[in-house]
Amino acid sequence: MSRFAPKPFSRVQHIELGNRLLRRKEVEYKTGKSRASIYADIRAGSFPVPVPIGLNSVAWLEAEVDQWIADRLAERNEARATRST
Repeated sequence: MSRFAPKPFSRVQHIELGNRLLRRKEVEYKTGKSRASIYADIRAGSFPVPVPIGLNSVAWLEAEVDQWIADRLAERNEARATRST
């Protein structure tokens, strides 16, 4: 019997944009939101829910955070278009 157990995962050679898991500090930096604001918006249902990655660790899917940002931009553009008509 081998003393080395096979790994239960295969090594990822390349991560596509939007498929990363972002830790809280990265989410704060990317969105400009504070920790308290992020969790308040999660409770309100207006920010993506994090993915558990450990007993006391969570991360956010980058694609979901990017979509949240895109939605804010769309809201801004729609509001500007409404004001200018």
